[in-house]
Amino acid sequence: MSAGFLVVDKPGGITSHDVVAEVRRATGIRKAGHTGTLDPMATGVVVVAVGGVTRLIRFLQELDKEYVATACFGVRTDTLDADGEVLARTAMTVTKPGVEAVAASFLGETLQVPPMVSALKKDGRRLYDLAREGIEVEREARPVTIHELEILDVGTGEHPLVSFRVVCGKGTYVRALADDIARALGGYAHLTALRRTRNGTLEVSQAITVDALEHWQQYLVAPTDALSFLPQIAVDPDQEATVANGRPFASALEGLVRVVDRAGRLLAVYRGDGTTVRPEVVLA
Repeated sequence: MSAGFLVVDKPGGITSHDVVAEVRRATGIRKAGHTGTLDPMATGVVVVAVGGVTRLIRFLQELDKEYVATACFGVRTDTLDADGEVLARTAMTVTKPGVEAVAASFLGETLQVPPMVSALKKDGRRLYDLAREGIEVEREARPVTIHELEILDVGTGEHPLVSFRVVCGKGTYVRALADDIARALGGYAHLTALRRTRNGTLEVSQAITVDALEHWQQYLVAPTDALSFLPQIAVDPDQEATVANGRPFASALEGLVRVVDRAGRLLAVYRGDGTTVRPEVVLA
């Protein structure tokens, strides 16, 4: 198998694009792409699609992600993380029950203003490019979903370190979440550490380090396993031609489904309406 997904444990100090470049170098396969950017400061799960399965990236991009983070309360930076310049300091005295009470108010769907240092575009330009030029623009608050938010530890002192675990939906900025929590407590915050531990069903326990990428084939996740969160239809050899030609067929399933052959090899992703399934992506 030369097409599949690699769960890479990104070290701090490099970009997600750098990780993809290292995967291309190690595998010799040019067709590769990641399923979600991780800040240079951050570590942990970057899922890289290798080979023809890059067409499946969009299904993994929609999945929830889990992070463990540490924020310094009372110190504001221009990037909302430790890579930025310090803009302000204020003493903050917080307790774990107090932080937990405020954090609970962010559960569910909430509005979040994206940070200036982000890959979002404004009038055709990346926000981080504008930020590098010292330009700050209005950003509209966007709905994001926080599924779980657990406060792990709250330090002491004027600028306490607050550690937390969060499971969140697509488009959530954890550094903005930390700052929002601190602002609700009368101050501000920036991240000093961020680690992504999960992207959908793919976890850091499955990951390969960048330094070990020469052993990439041992870590390659089969496409059908990477999409294990989808229900499955197994087709017989006669039906395989139907799928290979991208033709619909009868099924009572609704939503996205995996279509596999009898050996479990992923042939396609279809979408059902309760009576018929139609192709979204055909690999066969």
